[in-house]
Amino acid sequence: MKTTIAVLDKWGANAVESVVSVLAKISTEGTTCFELSTPEKRVATKNTEELLAEKIDSPVAVGSASAMPQRNEIPVLKTQDAAVVFEGRIYPPPTNALAEVITAKIQFPYREAVTTFLKDVEGDFSILIAQTGQLLAARDPVGVQPLYFGENKEVVALASNRKALWKLGIDEPKSFPPGHLGTVTKNGFKFEPVQTLVYREPKSIDVEQAAEKLQMLLEDSVRMRVSGQEKVAVAFSGGLDSSVVACLAKRCGVDVELIHVSLEGQPETLEARKAADALKLPMQVHLFTETDLERVISNVVELVEEPDPIKASVGVPFYWNAQKAAEAGYQVLLAGQGADELFGGYQRYVNEYLLDGDEKVRRTMFHDVAVIHESNIERDEKICGAHDVELRLPFASVPIAKFAMSLPTALKFECTVDSLRKLVLRRTAENLGLPKSIVEKPKKAVQYSTGINNALKKLAKKQNLTLAEYINQLFLM
Repeated sequence: MKTTIAVLDKWGANAVESVVSVLAKISTEGTTCFELSTPEKRVATKNTEELLAEKIDSPVAVGSASAMPQRNEIPVLKTQDAAVVFEGRIYPPPTNALAEVITAKIQFPYREAVTTFLKDVEGDFSILIAQTGQLLAARDPVGVQPLYFGENKEVVALASNRKALWKLGIDEPKSFPPGHLGTVTKNGFKFEPVQTLVYREPKSIDVEQAAEKLQMLLEDSVRMRVSGQEKVAVAFSGGLDSSVVACLAKRCGVDVELIHVSLEGQPETLEARKAADALKLPMQVHLFTETDLERVISNVVELVEEPDPIKASVGVPFYWNAQKAAEAGYQVLLAGQGADELFGGYQRYVNEYLLDGDEKVRRTMFHDVAVIHESNIERDEKICGAHDVELRLPFASVPIAKFAMSLPTALKFECTVDSLRKLVLRRTAENLGLPKSIVEKPKKAVQYSTGINNALKKLAKKQNLTLAEYINQLFLM
């Protein structure tokens, strides 16, 4: 797992000392590579003492700590007057080396170059540019690549996780707004929207037209995310979302293996086996015990960086999925995250519609998509990153998000209690030839279908704690 931090000292003091101090505090036994970049210089060493020995003095600095080797890592792009740090990936993967593409696209004047990049390039990425007197930063429009920011009396800073900013003495880091260009100076942060989702009134379209359009967008999105890979894994529940992703990945001609994780004795595992057979795809099944859960939950809470019981419950299956994908040699793990927010998958949307009407629920769904990076994606990206596995999310693409936001409510769910939801996605799945057992399968949240939520409550009860108290205790340890 790699941690990157960028610091600007408000008083013109040496930011290098702050960066190196953080890198030293967050490094673990497996950390073997440290990098430091300023507008004037770049060095890479095996420990933080060697970084300090370079005696670099600059009020602006970017540093990173990681294990070696890091797959698909782009070195810091050093120009005459700046250091450009790109993390993540672009779609489709370029035929040339990614570093060459980034070097060609992000040149002086950097503000204009990054603005154009955000508008024209689809991908999961963050960009940090250290210049004399300022930092520039940007994040992909959906917010798949984690990036946080904050400040205190001495410094303003950005980092790939909250822990790095906490170590710097920034107590309440915030999530960098997706699709924005950020300018960081001694006066703080200024954000400019470049490529962001905008709430609009729905367009008139029937379900067949919408399903055909959605299929085309999903095919493009999956194709871009498996391009260049010989094999990919899919986090598989046996439900609608992961089945659509798996089906489309198979159609792209790559080797697809499904990975199903759960606690022992859950009925959803049998359903997942049936779905895998229907899709004619191989599947790994990994069943865990409550003891296994107790061993990993503290790691999950640490990676999530929040004492949130729901995020912890959902994070455990992703932790096991990423772990087993890594053990099997997969670099890429596909998942169906985002489909529920985009296509009305939650029962609470129906409830809100019945209570407050169409306009209110459409604004709620738009808000949920706009903040999905904070509610879901950052959690899963950090967990997968800890296993050196790339999480790629076909539903989390700008074209699909914009299309979904343009759809009328009637194409997402029937406005009655206990009706099926994600109607247009189900029609797309039907058009793809998925069996009725998958197309009409009701949604069940992963923390319940895997038994994780109930098992965590049992662990909490053993200590006479509520689930929230138990998770908070782990977070503070």
